[in-house]
Amino acid sequence: MARYENILELEPNLDGEDLSIGIVMSRFNIEVGEGLLGACVEELMKQGVDAGNVVLVSVPGALEIPLALQKMALTDQFDTLIALGAVIRGETYHFEVVSEQSTKGVATVQLDTGIPIANGILTTDTDDQALTRMSQKGAEAARVAIEMANLQRTLDEMEQ
Repeated sequence: MARYENILELEPNLDGEDLSIGIVMSRFNIEVGEGLLGACVEELMKQGVDAGNVVLVSVPGALEIPLALQKMALTDQFDTLIALGAVIRGETYHFEVVSEQSTKGVATVQLDTGIPIANGILTTDTDDQALTRMSQKGAEAARVAIEMANLQRTLDEMEQ
């Protein structure tokens, strides 16, 4: 819904048809990862993404996600990427390190490669919080990835 009549406003586009999507999922906190993945894939299919255009890679933990995303981005085979995982607070400072560095890594890959990345890495205080949020966050990551891929295409077309 346009807010102004006198300016060009690009509307969100959630049409997933013809998009190629890569997903990187952390196996650490696997129950949450699988919940994120299930909701994400379900939403991708709901938005018209062809299952044959989705590639899933799993990595040991959240700190490994950015490298896998970078490798996938550099193949030029994907319109957008999705990062899925869960970092759950423990009793040490490790939570802060992993949360901060994985988020920074995802953002760096996105900016360095120009490939949109939906960050679906949950950071929660407890397992219960992660389990409660995983379905919503997984579906949200799918919608963000589709919207950003379509926005990227539109902006690329405007450059020509």
